[in-house]
This record gives sequence, structure tokens and C-alpha cells, in this order.
Amino acid sequence: MQPVLEMSATDGFDLWPVAEFKPFGFLPLSGELSPAEVGTAVMRIAECNDVAPDDGRPPRPVAALDSFLHGLLTFDTLFAAGGLRVTDSSSGVAFLPGCCDGLEDWRDWQRFVDDGGLLGFGHDPVSPIAERFGSVARLIVNAEQSDSPVIELPVTELRDLLVGAERDLADFLALAADWASQQLWEQCSAVTAALARVLDLPAPAVPLER
Repeated sequence: MQPVLEMSATDGFDLWPVAEFKPFGFLPLSGELSPAEVGTAVMRIAECNDVAPDDGRPPRPVAALDSFLHGLLTFDTLFAAGGLRVTDSSSGVAFLPGCCDGLEDWRDWQRFVDDGGLLGFGHDPVSPIAERFGSVARLIVNAEQSDSPVIELPVTELRDLLVGAERDLADFLALAADWASQQLWEQCSAVTAALARVLDLPAPAVPLER
């Protein structure tokens, strides 16, 4: 299980260094990313929230950097395209985030493990869903297909996987805070706090000076 961001093209982005990515791929988040990959992840999360203010928020700043970060730093509810990807290493089957999924909702998995019920991540034509039957979780890659690939695993194993995914997110957040202290010093505290909100994690400490 990996927390992943669904990517967009990075061509032409020049506000800070980023790695080259093609759209619709997934970038796994962890503490092992290079500085350029962290910059790409921050770019993508900011891009997901780069919407013109129409809800009483302050107007978009003129400066390119402040304008791009405006939604990330001013929205009450933040969004990050992606979610948790689960791969069965024995069969190669991958359970991917759906169109209605977002990384900010990753704790829904914890509620699923604790309480059961149906957890949906998308809709026609691709509808990934998670179901719990007693002590077994079934991850259906596409519920629109009667012969969809399925990953079955014990709920106890899924709980352990979630612990690992949370650790990956926390490690990424610490890495991003350090990255922001180097690349976005003036906005470091605000950007780190916003990333913590979208990942639903406590904000790490940021450097007091360069």
C-alpha cells in the first residue's frame, strides 16, 4: 500500500525545480523522494487547489508564485488527486485510486477497517470499491465488471498496511517541510501547514531561520 498523487504534466513549470512527469501517472509519496520529486509533489498539490477565488477569499495576488500558492494557502478544504494504491505482488493486480478519490480522504480506509461497510472510490466506467466480509477485505478493481480483478486480504493485514502508509505520508511531510525551508522560505510555515492539512497529519516543525 502506497500513498500516491495522480500527476499532471510538469512541462513549462518554472516556479521551482521539478522532476519530469507525464500526466495521469502516479507519484508514490515517502521519505525517499529526491528534492525535484518533492517539488513535483508540492506543485501538484498546489495545482489541485489553484482555483480563482469566488467564495469571499482574498483576491489572487499578482506575483506568479503567490498567485499559484493562493488556493493552497487560503482554501478551508483542500484536495489532492490520488489516494492509496494497493498492489498484490503475487498476481500483479493493482487497486488504484478512482475519480472520486483524493489523498485528503485516506483516513476513510481506517474507518473502513474499524467499522466495515462499503467504501467507494469512483463511478462508471471505473468503480473501485472496498468491501469487508468479517475478517476479510475485498478490494474490487472495477465493480462495473463482473469479472473484475480482486485483491483479498485479512483485515489485520490491511490495518498493518495502513500503518505503513501513514508512516510514508509523515516521512514525506517532514521531507516537504525541509524542502520548503530551502525553496519557499517566505511561505515555508504556511505551505507546511497546508500540506499537513491536506494529508490530515500534524504539522512538523519548520526551521526558524535559514
